[in-house]
Amino acid sequence: MRSSFGGSSSHEVDVDIQPRSNFAASPSLQMRQLLISCAELISRSDLSAAHRLISILSSNSSPYGDSTERLVHQFTRALSLRLTRYTTAAAASTSIISTTIAGRDDALVQSSYLSLNQVTPYIRFSQLTANQAILEAIDGAHHAIHILDFDIMHGVQWPPLMQAVAERYPLPTLRITGTGSDLEILRRTGDRLAKFAHSLGLRFQFHPLILLPGEDPISVASSVLLLPDETLAVNCVHYLHRLLRDRDRLALFLHRIKAMSPRVVTVAEREANHNHPIFQQRFLEAVDHYAAVFDSLEATLPPNSRERLAVEQIWFGREIADIVAAEGESRRERHERFRSWE
Repeated sequence: MRSSFGGSSSHEVDVDIQPRSNFAASPSLQMRQLLISCAELISRSDLSAAHRLISILSSNSSPYGDSTERLVHQFTRALSLRLTRYTTAAAASTSIISTTIAGRDDALVQSSYLSLNQVTPYIRFSQLTANQAILEAIDGAHHAIHILDFDIMHGVQWPPLMQAVAERYPLPTLRITGTGSDLEILRRTGDRLAKFAHSLGLRFQFHPLILLPGEDPISVASSVLLLPDETLAVNCVHYLHRLLRDRDRLALFLHRIKAMSPRVVTVAEREANHNHPIFQQRFLEAVDHYAAVFDSLEATLPPNSRERLAVEQIWFGREIADIVAAEGESRRERHERFRSWE
């Protein structure tokens, strides 16, 4: 069936709408085109047609289907959330979107992060590479080491480094300052790391540092206690892209880090382009990026994997919602291509 969607715009978008059973012929291409058409309709404020197309997308997608259906499910949810910008007052819609994206249960978000670390190499590889850079940088330095980790999460990056430090140096001292938005999670992270350090005979201290979403990290960095006999390493793995909403503030943050005279600063970022100011371009980039991510999860995990469901719905679902639905200062996921960081 061919449907011509019109509305408040003077243009029309022709979209091929097939019954669900016919999508199998070319699901990726068909569903991708429907997503793009829906994004175009929303950009033109053709809300009636966009709502109808979202209904079609919803009925032809599922969080439990193949990689295409799961991808479409997440992007359809994000597009539906973006529609609130047009159906609700501006201030209220921004609040609704921000609350929806950030409002997931912290325990579920943290659990999905652990699942992501276990089932994919995306984060783990960059963490291990950063650890190696730190070990090489501190080689021959004092045996008092201080790591400032921005957004430490559960601290899963550090046990391999702690073990390497304990094996290389006699009576080493390691101090980690970890930032995060949840003090209880930071405390539990510190307790786990302290127990592991004790099992290695490693003298260890952990300092939690609260950094709330939207809070200026420059002031937080300025409050870090530095000791004169320590070798400092600053870890910014998958962190700096969040500061790209204001490049001047990013430059000031990096200047403040440089003023701390660290032996090494580790940076890892995703090769993606989710910071385009034009919504449709950002949307296209995001669809292609997450299609590859969901395909890779499909190839490595069984269809009934609970871990994959958690990672896709909670972790990547939150990222997709931010990229698609949020705008302006409220948008956090601002990945850029590697050349932007050179």
